[in-house]
Amino acid sequence: MNPNRNHAFVNQLLVYTLVMICFTGGVGLGTVWLRHQISLAANRSKMIKARIADVERHLAETKASVETEKGPDKLKQRNVEWRLGLVAPREPQVNRVSQDPVPLLAAKQDGGLADASLKPVLFHLPGN
Repeated sequence: MNPNRNHAFVNQLLVYTLVMICFTGGVGLGTVWLRHQISLAANRSKMIKARIADVERHLAETKASVETEKGPDKLKQRNVEWRLGLVAPREPQVNRVSQDPVPLLAAKQDGGLADASLKPVLFHLPGN
Protein backbone atom coordinates (compact mmCIF):
# COMPACT_ATOMS: atom_id res chain seq x y z
CA MET A 1 0.00 0.00 0.00
CA ASN A 2 0.98 3.47 -0.66
CA PRO A 3 1.64 5.43 2.59
CA ASN A 4 0.46 8.70 0.99
CA ARG A 5 -2.86 7.15 0.26
CA ASN A 6 -3.36 6.17 3.92
CA HIS A 7 -2.39 9.63 5.07
CA ALA A 8 -4.80 11.16 2.55
CA PHE A 9 -7.62 8.97 3.90
CA VAL A 10 -6.76 9.88 7.50
CA ASN A 11 -6.50 13.58 6.61
CA GLN A 12 -9.83 13.41 4.79
CA LEU A 13 -11.45 11.62 7.74
CA LEU A 14 -9.99 14.15 10.14
CA VAL A 15 -11.30 17.08 8.07
CA TYR A 16 -14.80 15.54 7.81
CA THR A 17 -14.80 14.86 11.54
CA LEU A 18 -13.81 18.46 12.31
CA VAL A 19 -16.47 19.77 9.91
CA MET A 20 -19.13 17.60 11.58
CA ILE A 21 -18.04 18.71 15.05
CA CYS A 22 -18.18 22.36 13.98
CA PHE A 23 -21.55 21.87 12.27
CA THR A 24 -23.01 20.08 15.28
CA GLY A 25 -21.60 22.73 17.60
CA GLY A 26 -23.11 25.48 15.45
CA VAL A 27 -26.51 23.78 15.45
CA GLY A 28 -26.30 23.34 19.22
CA LEU A 29 -25.25 26.95 19.73
CA GLY A 30 -28.09 28.11 17.46
CA THR A 31 -30.56 26.01 19.40
CA VAL A 32 -29.40 27.44 22.73
CA TRP A 33 -29.59 30.99 21.35
CA LEU A 34 -33.09 30.37 19.97
CA ARG A 35 -34.32 28.95 23.27
CA HIS A 36 -32.85 31.96 25.06
CA GLN A 37 -34.71 34.29 22.71
CA ILE A 38 -37.94 32.36 23.31
CA SER A 39 -37.38 32.67 27.05
CA LEU A 40 -36.85 36.43 26.75
CA ALA A 41 -40.01 36.79 24.66
CA ALA A 42 -42.00 34.75 27.20
CA ASN A 43 -40.73 36.93 30.06
CA ARG A 44 -41.65 40.09 28.15
CA SER A 45 -45.09 38.62 27.44
CA LYS A 46 -45.61 37.88 31.14
CA MET A 47 -44.57 41.41 32.06
CA ILE A 48 -46.94 42.90 29.49
CA LYS A 49 -49.81 40.69 30.70
CA ALA A 50 -49.13 41.74 34.28
CA ARG A 51 -49.08 45.40 33.21
CA ILE A 52 -52.36 44.98 31.32
CA ALA A 53 -53.96 43.35 34.36
CA ASP A 54 -52.69 46.21 36.54
CA VAL A 55 -54.06 48.85 34.17
CA GLU A 56 -57.42 47.05 33.93
CA ARG A 57 -57.60 46.85 37.73
CA HIS A 58 -56.77 50.54 38.00
CA LEU A 59 -59.38 51.34 35.35
CA ALA A 60 -62.03 49.33 37.23
CA GLU A 61 -61.16 51.16 40.46
CA THR A 62 -61.41 54.52 38.71
CA LYS A 63 -64.70 53.56 37.09
CA ALA A 64 -66.11 52.47 40.45
CA SER A 65 -64.95 55.73 42.02
CA VAL A 66 -66.59 57.77 39.25
CA GLU A 67 -69.82 55.77 39.56
CA THR A 68 -70.00 56.46 43.30
CA GLU A 69 -69.35 60.17 42.71
CA LYS A 70 -72.16 60.29 40.13
CA GLY A 71 -74.75 58.90 42.57
CA PRO A 72 -77.67 61.20 43.47
CA ASP A 73 -76.81 61.25 47.17
CA LYS A 74 -73.20 62.19 46.49
CA LEU A 75 -74.26 64.90 44.04
CA LYS A 76 -76.63 66.40 46.60
CA GLN A 77 -73.86 66.29 49.20
CA ARG A 78 -71.42 68.05 46.85
CA ASN A 79 -74.07 70.67 46.04
CA VAL A 80 -74.45 71.46 49.74
CA GLU A 81 -70.67 71.33 50.45
CA TRP A 82 -69.71 73.63 47.60
CA ARG A 83 -72.78 75.88 47.98
CA LEU A 84 -73.67 75.63 44.31
CA GLY A 85 -77.38 76.27 44.75
CA LEU A 86 -78.37 73.71 42.14
CA VAL A 87 -81.84 72.16 42.22
CA ALA A 88 -82.98 68.80 40.93
CA PRO A 89 -84.90 68.92 37.63
CA ARG A 90 -88.66 69.07 37.99
CA GLU A 91 -91.18 67.57 35.60
CA PRO A 92 -91.80 70.75 33.52
CA GLN A 93 -88.04 71.02 32.96
CA VAL A 94 -87.91 67.55 31.48
CA ASN A 95 -89.61 67.08 28.09
CA ARG A 96 -90.45 63.53 27.14
CA VAL A 97 -90.52 62.89 23.39
CA SER A 98 -92.72 60.06 22.20
CA GLN A 99 -91.85 60.24 18.50
CA ASP A 100 -88.68 60.20 16.46
CA PRO A 101 -86.57 63.20 17.57
CA VAL A 102 -84.60 63.51 14.31
CA PRO A 103 -87.26 65.44 12.32
CA LEU A 104 -87.96 67.63 15.35
CA LEU A 105 -84.30 68.50 15.78
CA ALA A 106 -83.91 69.09 12.03
CA ALA A 107 -86.88 71.47 12.02
CA LYS A 108 -85.47 73.26 15.05
CA GLN A 109 -82.05 73.53 13.37
CA ASP A 110 -83.27 74.98 10.06
CA GLY A 111 -85.80 77.30 11.68
CA GLY A 112 -88.84 75.50 10.29
CA LEU A 113 -87.84 75.93 6.64
CA ALA A 114 -88.22 72.24 5.90
CA ASP A 115 -91.88 71.74 6.74
CA ALA A 116 -93.48 68.31 6.65
CA SER A 117 -96.23 69.66 4.36
CA LEU A 118 -93.68 70.46 1.64
CA LYS A 119 -93.39 67.84 -1.03
CA PRO A 120 -90.12 67.02 -2.77
CA VAL A 121 -89.65 68.12 -6.37
CA LEU A 122 -89.36 65.20 -8.77
CA PHE A 123 -87.53 65.57 -12.07
CA HIS A 124 -88.48 63.29 -14.92
CA LEU A 125 -86.01 62.88 -17.73
CA PRO A 126 -87.38 62.41 -21.19
CA GLY A 127 -87.37 58.79 -22.29
CA ASN A 128 -87.74 57.35 -18.76
